[in-house]
Amino acid sequence: MDTPEARRGRPPTFDRAAALAAATRLFWENGYEATSINDLTREMNIRPGSLYAAFGDKRSLFNEVIEAYGRSPAGEFVWAAMAREPTAFDAFRRILLDAAAMYTDPETPAGNLLCSAAAADVDVAIYMRDLRNASVGTFEKRLTTAQREGEIPATADPRKLAAYFTAVMHGMSQRARDGATVAELTDTADLAMAAWPVP
Repeated sequence: MDTPEARRGRPPTFDRAAALAAATRLFWENGYEATSINDLTREMNIRPGSLYAAFGDKRSLFNEVIEAYGRSPAGEFVWAAMAREPTAFDAFRRILLDAAAMYTDPETPAGNLLCSAAAADVDVAIYMRDLRNASVGTFEKRLTTAQREGEIPATADPRKLAAYFTAVMHGMSQRARDGATVAELTDTADLAMAAWPVP
């Protein structure tokens, strides 16, 4: 039977993953503030009502973007290196070399989403600051273990080293945003590792 529904055809299936990927790219390229609902609905290929129904408001969508990014290769390479490499030196060198490659990957916007999506909105700014600062604690824990195992000298300060490597990593993200090449960032990684304290 030729019903009105049949004549109109079934509505296209909503691809949540594709919509989330489009939103991620926008926030990554433009930041939180500069990305409007109109930008999002256009790139996600959905109507405003559908966006709100599927993701909630802009902030809720942004939170989901950040959570999904953290599970992606670009977001989890730090933790992967920590788990994979046998020594702290190898882990930090791998992190910085992977950062050089990831931050300049032509398949994604330049830099790191957590550094690129800066926001003037106080709540969002605090949320992003806390996520970025989390790497200091992770790095300090790994370096403290390395010190206990004799890999770095007792005179080294794990907290200061963790802050240093975090600053290098975040600085590399900004340099990538400013057009630095993978070769230039690899040089930065090598120079940073030259500061590694030896027993």
